[in-house]
Amino acid sequence: MSMAEAKAAARKAAFARRKPLFEQANAAQSEYLSEVLAGYRGVPTSGFMPIRTEIDPRPAMGEAAAHGMVGVPVIEAEAQPLKFARWTPEAEMVAGHFGAKVPVVLEFFEPEIVIVPLLAFDRKGGRLGYGGGFYDRTLEILRGRRAILAIGFAFAGQEVDVAPLEETDQPLDLIVTEVGVIEVG
Repeated sequence: MSMAEAKAAARKAAFARRKPLFEQANAAQSEYLSEVLAGYRGVPTSGFMPIRTEIDPRPAMGEAAAHGMVGVPVIEAEAQPLKFARWTPEAEMVAGHFGAKVPVVLEFFEPEIVIVPLLAFDRKGGRLGYGGGFYDRTLEILRGRRAILAIGFAFAGQEVDVAPLEETDQPLDLIVTEVGVIEVG
């Protein structure tokens, strides 16, 4: 076997090994999130429409929507808190600010569980977002009204030792990844 043939065989074997790992990770992305949400059936929940390379919470959101109100964030303006519009797996969606999709029909509600996207997280509930302050502003307002469960949802590889935080940054209560649930402590 020539070197070229050996490399071709090694590549083929590597693709074959990687394929089920990718499919397993992809299919299981939101399994732990589904398990967490199953403990809160019927509690008004906001998820998010993934953009770019964000982990996808939609399968878990779809399961939760069968039992209660599920929504997605709507950005109305810069430096304003988010609003949350009801979402179902069948909802007709349109591009909103920053490319995240929002429902065509905006039926607003206040969630008690907020699933939060992020760039990085630490085990103390620190979250590095995109810099707009939308979730921090919104969580502060919601927490002033009632108990809110803020769940960071990310790939395990997004964990850092310490997320850089400011006083205005709102902590996460729980972090869920594709490999498990991290209790904040």
